[in-house]
Amino acid sequence: MQAKADDGHVKRERRKQARPGELLDAALALFVEKGYAATRVEEVAARAGVSKGTLFLYFESKEELFKEVVHENLAGRFVEWNEEFERFTGDSADMLRHCLSAWWERIGATPASGITKLMISESHNFPELATYYQHEVMVPGQALIRRILQRGVDRGEFRVDDMDYAIYSVIAPMIFLMMDKHSLGTCVPAQQALDPLRFIAMQTDVLLQGLCVRGTGDGGRG
Repeated sequence: MQAKADDGHVKRERRKQARPGELLDAALALFVEKGYAATRVEEVAARAGVSKGTLFLYFESKEELFKEVVHENLAGRFVEWNEEFERFTGDSADMLRHCLSAWWERIGATPASGITKLMISESHNFPELATYYQHEVMVPGQALIRRILQRGVDRGEFRVDDMDYAIYSVIAPMIFLMMDKHSLGTCVPAQQALDPLRFIAMQTDVLLQGLCVRGTGDGGRG
């Protein structure tokens, strides 16, 4: 009898430990589907299969829940991505290609890609969340892109005349792809839909044609 009681306790502990992740998954799905303002905590709890009271044991408010969703899916991954930057051994053109294709695989192709559209559409109504997103996602994201471009400059592979604005040339195609995926792209017939990997490959080629010093990397084609 004691063994069965112990098994039941272990299962309850596992279930308890799983709840924050289940709540974050449910919250991400609903925030992307409905937007921040329209999502109610009762809906998040119901989708996760728990009570509203249980949700508040882990997250004190909807705002804190949203911040944790952003941290779990985006902000908390910059340590990993910067470590990957340090380990990369290829040239800077290859690094940029890897950066953009890996971004699609890990973020763009997942529900987390909807967070950017949500912030663009609702940030003016929720300035504290916009400030959090700016500090935790946009600033470190821009810093990582700056590191990639600066690596190319330092190695004599890239020429960048205005680093502050060059980073937006890398960011802009990714934002377009996310907006397309979560807005007009949902209404486009399948045969006319963007192929994300082809789009990223083409945009990277265009970027490298402008960045690469002639005779180095992919920018030296032709």
